[in-house]
Amino acid sequence: MVRIRLRRMGRRNRPSYRVVVCDSRSPRDGKFVEIIGHYDPLTEPATTVINEEKALKWLRCGAQPSDTVRSLLNKLGIMDKFKPASGQN
Repeated sequence: MVRIRLRRMGRRNRPSYRVVVCDSRSPRDGKFVEIIGHYDPLTEPATTVINEEKALKWLRCGAQPSDTVRSLLNKLGIMDKFKPASGQN
């Protein structure tokens, strides 16, 4: 199964994350298919940048977001755009 999840970057005690599409069996910082955005929780407020077109493309292809990525997509309104499209099919 393909998952949309966070990949940890940055240095010790200063994490930042990339939002990546990867195989669910690969390790957290292992091989990935595509980078679709980034997330920095240490800025005030937290910085979240996700390419909406790529995220919707992967969601329509069946990729399952992790719980954290699902909440980030909800905050950006991307999941709201995905739900009506999935109801029409």
